[in-house]
Amino acid sequence: MSELNLKIQEAESLIAAELAKPGLTCVTSSFQTECVVLVDLLRRQRPDIPVLFLETGYHFPETLAYRDQMTRDWKLNLINLEARQSVADQESQFGILNKTDPNQCCALRKVGPLFAGLAKYNIWFTALRREQSPTRANLQHVEPFKLQTGEVVEKVSPLATWTNRDVWGYLSKHGIPALSLYDQGYTSIGCQPCTNLPFDPNDPRSGRWQGKGKLECGIHIQAE
Repeated sequence: MSELNLKIQEAESLIAAELAKPGLTCVTSSFQTECVVLVDLLRRQRPDIPVLFLETGYHFPETLAYRDQMTRDWKLNLINLEARQSVADQESQFGILNKTDPNQCCALRKVGPLFAGLAKYNIWFTALRREQSPTRANLQHVEPFKLQTGEVVEKVSPLATWTNRDVWGYLSKHGIPALSLYDQGYTSIGCQPCTNLPFDPNDPRSGRWQGKGKLECGIHIQAE
């Protein structure tokens, strides 16, 4: 058995074990490559699993078009999570936060909506991988995660040990198209104002918040 097929089998087994547990389950997806792999693995076992997408109001048009395409093609149970304020209202009150205070922008448009959306679930699947960032190097396949409300969900990362090559290998193996922005050289894709082409070929996330000193948007940082 190839290394990729072994990793697929291990991920499928972990997913099956988690889905067999009581409680409500969801998966978050930004529709980047690893997210699409995870959603495909999950939908094969639970087609109606809620797929939570953070609709920040700042996404690339290509991201939204691809989200809609995959939702139609796979008949996904997509749930768009939005901030309390519209982009226009936020910018009227605070100015362009993604330029002046990206941490606050992420808190308002990503962290708050996600944690509110996760509150009713018991198990949360993510497509995080150890290889993605130094902040994720010690990622566990299954770990407790505390929300701002104090509630704890089980956070499951079936692709924790997967490499970028594994991810692309899976997409190729199953004939799954990727978001078109990868063809333009992007390697990690978030909100358009805070996503640039990578400046470090060895760091796929080096184009995120370039020059702002940020490594994470905050959604994977536990509440104190």
